[in-house]
Amino acid sequence: MSTESASPTDYGLGGSTNWLLGGAIGGIVGSLLFGALLWVVDPEIVTDVIPGIYGFDTAGGLGWVFHLFHGLVLGVVFGALVSRETILGTITADTQFTVLEETGLAVRFVLAGFVYGLAVWALLPVVATTVVISVGGGDPAFPAIAAESLAGHVLYGILLGALFAVFVDTDAAQEVEAPFEEASDSS
Repeated sequence: MSTESASPTDYGLGGSTNWLLGGAIGGIVGSLLFGALLWVVDPEIVTDVIPGIYGFDTAGGLGWVFHLFHGLVLGVVFGALVSRETILGTITADTQFTVLEETGLAVRFVLAGFVYGLAVWALLPVVATTVVISVGGGDPAFPAIAAESLAGHVLYGILLGALFAVFVDTDAAQEVEAPFEEASDSS
């Protein structure tokens, strides 16, 4: 038995679409976890609130379809964003933090997913959904800023980043240069 542990990138999917596929898989699985959290806390968010955003009445399973579709689209957007040379160069750049330097690329993608989950939470439920509900004449007391919404989006982002690192062949990431002056080892 080998003493070497397998790297997440050992299971990468080759080809030019691997970034989008990794984002899609991470997005769907992340939204399943997020949806499960919402279901435990308040199932009406999935069954009533999410379809209500699109003008549908209580639609039961349709809320799950919308929620998974949101996760898929946001996962693909994550894949497209982190595969851009500027962002990828930032993720892979040398830093002055020893702890971060000692981590692998997978941990950096998980951290990028965490930040992405926070950004999605801030932009979509906190700002956009509240505005849409207010403009539509609804009560803007929508639970957008609720702790479960924040926790769900953060969990989504972390799982998205982790699965992205597992399913994406990141060999090309090692060759990308940082878009800024990197930290030097001289102190």
